[in-house]
Amino acid sequence: MHKDADALLQRDSRPLCPLELREVVFHAGGAKLLDIAHLVIAPALRTVIMGANGAGKSLLLRLVHGLIDPSSGSILWNGLAVDGQVRGRQGFVSQRPVLLRRSVTANIQFALQSSLAAVEKKRRVAEAIGAARLEDQAETPARLLSGGEQQRLALGRALARRPEVLLLDEPTASLDPASILAVESMIETAHANGVKIIFVTHDIGQARRIADEVVFLHRGRLAEQTPAKAFFAGPHSVEARAYLEGRVLV
Repeated sequence: MHKDADALLQRDSRPLCPLELREVVFHAGGAKLLDIAHLVIAPALRTVIMGANGAGKSLLLRLVHGLIDPSSGSILWNGLAVDGQVRGRQGFVSQRPVLLRRSVTANIQFALQSSLAAVEKKRRVAEAIGAARLEDQAETPARLLSGGEQQRLALGRALARRPEVLLLDEPTASLDPASILAVESMIETAHANGVKIIFVTHDIGQARRIADEVVFLHRGRLAEQTPAKAFFAGPHSVEARAYLEGRVLV
């Protein structure tokens, strides 16, 4: 049996969520950049992480995906520590995705497991291209795509791997309104198909459209975790109220 297929058969069958952070601290350059005493993120909900620049939003996402390790504390996906198998069950899309200089089709093919049958791989590639609305650019080099098209490709590529959780780090920050809505539509479809969404954004309007709950960070600490409707009606924390009013607390 191929080693990739064997690993898949042996992986833990539990769903990844809930995600739990316990006493997670991250230091860099002698500074404490993140200090989360306790945070639990449940399945099913679309969780949006918000906060001012430097609050630790992207850092938190990189930690839970296992791209970097905490200085102390534990990060558990339904009791599982972050390792290669856990990361393989997640999709990650950043503001500036890394794409191959090859075609749209080749980018998606490259991301798929070598253990997949050829028919299944072909089906997933076609589905991803269709979901990204890139049928007419299937053989176009990724570098020639517009910013919005590149981000749709990155998202389609991540979804082709059938992730249980989709981690999104400000994926629409530099896009025009039409491209933003196209990416949001793909995310909504993924959510409707059972993918857990954890989304970092500084865009309040976008958060209103997407969020079921808001995790608000202030200077590396958890200021509050609140259902979205209640958060936008009136957040509990002074820091979040100031943020929604356009004020910056020091």
